[in-house]
Amino acid sequence: MFKFVPRGYKSQFWSYGSPVLAILLTVVGTSIIFMIMGRPPGLAAYTFFVEPLLAHNGLSALAVKAAPLIMIGVGLSIAYSANVWNIGAEGQFTLGAIFGGGIALALPEAPTFVVYPLMLAFGILGGMVWAGITAWLRTQFNANEILTSLMLTYVAQLLLLYLVTGPWRDPMGFGFPQTAMFSDEATTPVIIPGSHVHLGCLVALLIAGLFWLILSKTMLGFQLRVVGQAPRAARFAGFSENRLIWIAMLVSGGLAGLAGIFEVSGPIGQLTTSISPGYGFSAVIVAFLGRLRPIGAIFGGLLLALSYLGGDSAQIDLGMPNAVTGIFQGILLFCLLGCDILILYKIQPRSLAAANAGVAK
Repeated sequence: MFKFVPRGYKSQFWSYGSPVLAILLTVVGTSIIFMIMGRPPGLAAYTFFVEPLLAHNGLSALAVKAAPLIMIGVGLSIAYSANVWNIGAEGQFTLGAIFGGGIALALPEAPTFVVYPLMLAFGILGGMVWAGITAWLRTQFNANEILTSLMLTYVAQLLLLYLVTGPWRDPMGFGFPQTAMFSDEATTPVIIPGSHVHLGCLVALLIAGLFWLILSKTMLGFQLRVVGQAPRAARFAGFSENRLIWIAMLVSGGLAGLAGIFEVSGPIGQLTTSISPGYGFSAVIVAFLGRLRPIGAIFGGLLLALSYLGGDSAQIDLGMPNAVTGIFQGILLFCLLGCDILILYKIQPRSLAAANAGVAK
């Protein structure tokens, strides 16, 4: 009955309209699933999307959840703009937490101005080291970065498991797989008294603004966009593809590592076996929802953060399963990819499409 017809150009309207349509379709699809599971769709939608914002400290909880998603989403936006498909941000997040957390455990009595900057620096370094392995494999052996970065995620998680159940386990922790709590000097400071909003929330916004300037206003940003959109043109212009791959991977890995150390030195306060609910994977949706733009990652990060809070509310108030957050995020990604077809194609009735094809001939 209908047919997708190439537009011949990129629709600017649907470039920004498709995320909005995808969100609306996701809300409708999620409500239908709630109804199938025996929950009133209106109440379920309210519980999932509205109640977390109206709760006590709801907005501060949203900001805390959104901060790591924004940081990682900005880094992935940079990488994907350069056609470098880093899918291993979850592992880089974990290595950042390990490197920075190791400093906190090694210097328990150091003053804040010594230990805290070192923690952040080593957190960034940890993410860059893990991303650098993928960059090296890609540039030296042309290994697919999707596979290598994803597989390294599981190595990182197993390394964390070994550390918190072995050499770094808290001897006073009653056998639980966790490290000792970080000292007060190694804890991320709260910037709004009486709330949970910490320094990482502010840093996430500054990172988004900084990398928006870099991507849109500098020669490096221009080179990254050209190598992503027109690799042959980049080669003719003399841009080094290997150099840009390294930059994209190191930036995205470093920001994921920074998010990791902010998370364990802020809301968690120690290393455990589960320091992330899947931020590194959710940030892939954040990047695409934000149209691969650092500023757009702010809005994408807030929406995905709401999905985590809404999932918790749905579990507590409606007895929904823990998978409800993953269901929402999966439907959102599916709808977003589907709606993005409208950027390059338009939907026409088959009869009209056939008539237009005949006129073109």
